[in-house]
Amino acid sequence: MQYIFLSERIFVLSMNIIHDELKDIKNHCESQIPGSKVIACVPSMVRVDLRRTKYKQLTVCLQFPELYPQQTLLIELKSKTLCDKFLNGLTKICEEECKKLLGKPQILKVLKFLKQFIDENPLSVCSDEVSLIKRKLDENDQIKLKQKTSSLSIHIMQGLYFGKVKAMIPDVYPEEQVQIELTDCNFPRNFEKWFSGQSMEIARQCVQKPLKPKPKDPPFKPKPSLWPSVEFIIDEIKRFPKELCQLCKEKCFPPDPTQNITEEGDEKHIEKVYCGHIFHNACLDIYMKTPPFHGGKKCPSCGKRIYHEKWKITPKLAEDRWAHQEAKKRELGEVVEFFE
Repeated sequence: MQYIFLSERIFVLSMNIIHDELKDIKNHCESQIPGSKVIACVPSMVRVDLRRTKYKQLTVCLQFPELYPQQTLLIELKSKTLCDKFLNGLTKICEEECKKLLGKPQILKVLKFLKQFIDENPLSVCSDEVSLIKRKLDENDQIKLKQKTSSLSIHIMQGLYFGKVKAMIPDVYPEEQVQIELTDCNFPRNFEKWFSGQSMEIARQCVQKPLKPKPKDPPFKPKPSLWPSVEFIIDEIKRFPKELCQLCKEKCFPPDPTQNITEEGDEKHIEKVYCGHIFHNACLDIYMKTPPFHGGKKCPSCGKRIYHEKWKITPKLAEDRWAHQEAKKRELGEVVEFFE
């Protein structure tokens, strides 16, 4: 009988605490927590939306356990924009915070904690992309997350070659593209430009609709740009030091980056063409100036048309020049034969 009476007292006390806390939430939640909106506030469940931006928002569902507040709240986090892995981790953190509040009202403090966490962790919006980047990197590579500046620093290695990348995430990401900066690199200058320029172009295409969309294309929607742009740089830095000249089949890059040829006219200078394959300057020069010319010169590896600043002439002009040079050689040969 005494046990039943004690249980009833605990139940009544718990209900009184819950009643007071629900009243407090209705009166103060939205005024004390910017970006919050109370959706439901009843003894069976408290549901609150927390929003910083369109893509940094979550719904917090809280339920009172039987022995509340001597037990922690039952917490469920939902979001259409934040990934499940991030939400699961954040839920565990919240549960630990609730343990510090046993015997006290927990809801408002948990909601304030969650809102502060979203505000102070801007990279939460791209946590799934960060996970992809981490899996892509090797053991010699490094990645550092900087929540205060909403940026990532990535150090990519391939042998003695390296590239250091800084990725800055805008507050309204992914509606705005990530900003990619190659802060340091020991590749030749033309490759450094390729890494920077192409990664930014990839990011731009993620958020800007094409000027001439195809008729059957679905309506354009911005998509996350961090992963595709960083993946490109990682792949290129890992690929080029091992790449062969597509004509002579010798490695283009020396093992020691300091031995790279910087003089563009040198026969061993490394040239990259539009399709992404690389050649020795001398190999490519001979290839571009000798037949066949019909349809333009094509990459012997992938078959795509070769485009390069140094070889802009049309196939017809290239063929005419080659024919002219061959004619001069024949004339010179005839003169030599005449005097022999």
